[in-house]
Amino acid sequence: MELPLDFIHEAPEGYRYEVIRKNANTLSIWSVYRRGFNYNDFNECFCIWGFYNTKKQQYHAPINSTKIGAVVDIESTTPYSAMQLNFGNPLEQLLFS
Repeated sequence: MELPLDFIHEAPEGYRYEVIRKNANTLSIWSVYRRGFNYNDFNECFCIWGFYNTKKQQYHAPINSTKIGAVVDIESTTPYSAMQLNFGNPLEQLLFS
């Protein structure tokens, strides 16, 4: 499967994206770290990026790798995840945005 046409991110260096159909209307988008880690004998590591509803053409943040979360604006996501940052105070927002 291919990424949705309006997906704006390029995979970071050492990563690639993989799309898997979750159900009739939903795609799961995975970021795949190609180099792996010591603990998994340097095999590829998969991490859920988020979900895409093909019928409504909306992106969703993941709750976990199987549960779909809230609708998100693709512009407010990063190449690593569709999860939204939740800053506790204005100082954190200033430092991490």
